[in-house]
Amino acid sequence: MSEQNISIDFLRRLLADEDDLQAEERLAEIHPSTLAPLLSDLRAEEIERLVDRLFVQHRAAAMLADLPPELMPKILGAVPDQRLADVLARLEVDDMLSITEQLPADRQEIVKERLPARQRRELMHAELYPAESAGRTMTTHFIALHEEMSAQEAIDEIRIASESDEYALHLYVVDKARQLLGEVPIRKLVSTPPQTPVSTLMVPDPISISSEADQEQAAQLVARYDLLALPVVDPDDRMVGIITVDDVIDVINEEATEDIYHLVGLSESDRVFTAARVSISRRLPWMLVNLFTAFTAASVVGLFESTLDQLVSLAIFLPVVAGMGGNGGIQTLTVITRSIALGEIEFSSGLRAVGKELWVGLVIGTVAGVLSGFIAYLWQGNPVLGLVLLLAMMITMTVASLLGAAVPLVLKSLGQDPALGAGVLVTFCTDALGFFSFLGIATLLLNRLL
Repeated sequence: MSEQNISIDFLRRLLADEDDLQAEERLAEIHPSTLAPLLSDLRAEEIERLVDRLFVQHRAAAMLADLPPELMPKILGAVPDQRLADVLARLEVDDMLSITEQLPADRQEIVKERLPARQRRELMHAELYPAESAGRTMTTHFIALHEEMSAQEAIDEIRIASESDEYALHLYVVDKARQLLGEVPIRKLVSTPPQTPVSTLMVPDPISISSEADQEQAAQLVARYDLLALPVVDPDDRMVGIITVDDVIDVINEEATEDIYHLVGLSESDRVFTAARVSISRRLPWMLVNLFTAFTAASVVGLFESTLDQLVSLAIFLPVVAGMGGNGGIQTLTVITRSIALGEIEFSSGLRAVGKELWVGLVIGTVAGVLSGFIAYLWQGNPVLGLVLLLAMMITMTVASLLGAAVPLVLKSLGQDPALGAGVLVTFCTDALGFFSFLGIATLLLNRLL
């Protein structure tokens, strides 16, 4: 059966089937990532039955690891403590950590106590690293070869130590203190004479990252240098784990979601399956802030009430100026925020970016202003109104581009998230500026307009 056609009704019929063997065989045909989103519509007893059947096939752990974060509390609440501990024991420590963090504090301790001793130690050690750090993202399963090994001894070590093909692809050389010395391409290892020292085959000083560094920095390194895995070292340069490409994809998704949400004032915990009351509590504060800024921008219009009384047609073009300025500012803000997130720009090089965006805003504002002014002239038959619209559009678009570039750079230099609330701030400034510039110029030229 095609995975694209899996429905909640089909899954329920499968779980209701008394023939456990047949149901397990059918479930084996479905990828765990396809099942994960469907769990939101299952009852607690159905979730427990599904986890039990997948556990037999060693697939329950993969499904839990693929669950959207907002579904975790409901799904985990339906799985008994011992079964959950058994499932977690089959996960890498980074996935184990992300799932246990979704449990209530009292249940976390219960589940941890039921983990095998090795996994419990790994989990407790991972919890010591800062949140969103490379140490929390890494897997601790990797193959470390001693520098004095021969090629044949290294191959024998791989046969003994390798738990999966994934980790056998990444071979690292360490000294007696487990300090990272180099990386050995597996192709070289299998094609060289058996007695060749590993130290002569390795690529010295591989790119690595500190376990205390931010996970976003790890993702940037993997993307920049096209790495399949990134070794993680502790403050003493001892190798403690690796970050693989699948971990990086998760980090990129998480960081991209965070930046997109921050641009529009949303919390990362507000997802499609999040309870309505939670979404309301997350969104309402920012919407109230936005409401305040909207009234503040509207108060700018109130300053020119007498001008509008004398020439009501000016009100027609207010949304045009503010809308174009807002869109221009958000476009620039998005480009700069992305560059900061990917490590493509720093504060020093940001000055060139600000200058470029200033020029872009001026040119686009001039073109849009000429077109808008021409339309205003044809519509209202007033060439001075067209000139007012042109000047206001040029000013608003230029300053909007300046703000869109400068705000995230200033926030970054202050150690703040460059996306946090920047969209709301830039939109407010461009709206207020658009209203002020258009009505201010109109007031100065009111006699000619009339």
